[in-house]
Amino acid sequence: MTPAINIAKKAKIAFQIHSYTHDPSNQSYGLEASEKLGLEPERVFKTLIVTVDTRELVVAIIPVSSMLSMKQIAKAAGGKKAEMAAGADVERSSGYILGGVSPLGQKKRLRTFIDSSAENFPTIYVSAGRRGLEIELSPEDLKTVCSAEFYDLKA
Repeated sequence: MTPAINIAKKAKIAFQIHSYTHDPSNQSYGLEASEKLGLEPERVFKTLIVTVDTRELVVAIIPVSSMLSMKQIAKAAGGKKAEMAAGADVERSSGYILGGVSPLGQKKRLRTFIDSSAENFPTIYVSAGRRGLEIELSPEDLKTVCSAEFYDLKA
C-alpha cells in the first residue's frame, strides 16, 4: 500500500490499481506506463512539481504525451514565471521518489492544477506512488481528493 492508495480508500472513491514491471533504464516513466499498460498516452497523466515566482511549490498534472507550459502554470498559480522544482524539493515535499510522484497522499499538501483535457475521459491514470504502479480514477474524484482546479496547462 502507498499513501496514494490509502488516501483513495479513505476518500471512498472508485479506483483501480494497475501495475507493470518498471524498466530501470527507462527514464520516461509516464510513457513507459502508457506503453506497458496499453493505454493512449493522452489518458495517462504525469505529476510535476514546479516553483512559481511567488516562491510557492505547486503541482501540475498533465498528459504524459504533453509538455507543461510554464507560463500557464504560473498564471494558474497567480504568478508570472515558473520553473521545474529541484528533484530534492520534489521528493521532500511529496514524500515520493521521482518517477513515482503521485498527486494523491503527498506529504505536504500543495495547490494542484489538472490539465483540462482530463475532463474528456471517464477515467484517467496517475502514479499510485511507486514506479510501475498506476491508479485509475475519474478526473472529478482526483480534483476533489486533491482540492485541485482544472486549467489549460499544456504548451
